[in-house]
Amino acid sequence: MRTSRGAQAGFTLIEVVVAFVVLTLVFSVGFEIFSTGLARAGMLEERSRALEVARSRLDDVGMEETIAAGATQGEAQDPRFHWTTTVTPYDEESDPMHPIQSSYALYRVDVTVDWHGGDGKDHSLALSTLDLGPRPQ
Repeated sequence: MRTSRGAQAGFTLIEVVVAFVVLTLVFSVGFEIFSTGLARAGMLEERSRALEVARSRLDDVGMEETIAAGATQGEAQDPRFHWTTTVTPYDEESDPMHPIQSSYALYRVDVTVDWHGGDGKDHSLALSTLDLGPRPQ
């Protein structure tokens, strides 16, 4: 700010332009941070829904039907999410000289959920567990 005798005090044109440039930089950085945060929130929401679908599928295995080796697939209530469930006998690595005598066996259950995200990319989430079921005949 310059003052001289007989002139009014005020900002020069250069000072005003510099102030606008600084203000523009601050707003653009703030907008970038805000938009990145919103994008991440959307990605986390999609991942949370996929996790919910995968957990639901893991819980359903062996509930309505007897657990058996095989694969099934389908869509969740939200049609963006496609799931695949694979059940395989779990290799117990027991001693062949002393086989385990039981009417039950362990099965490995793998659930994979695939979806096309809001970011335009394909995503996938996989969960696995072991489940107890009848020994195959």
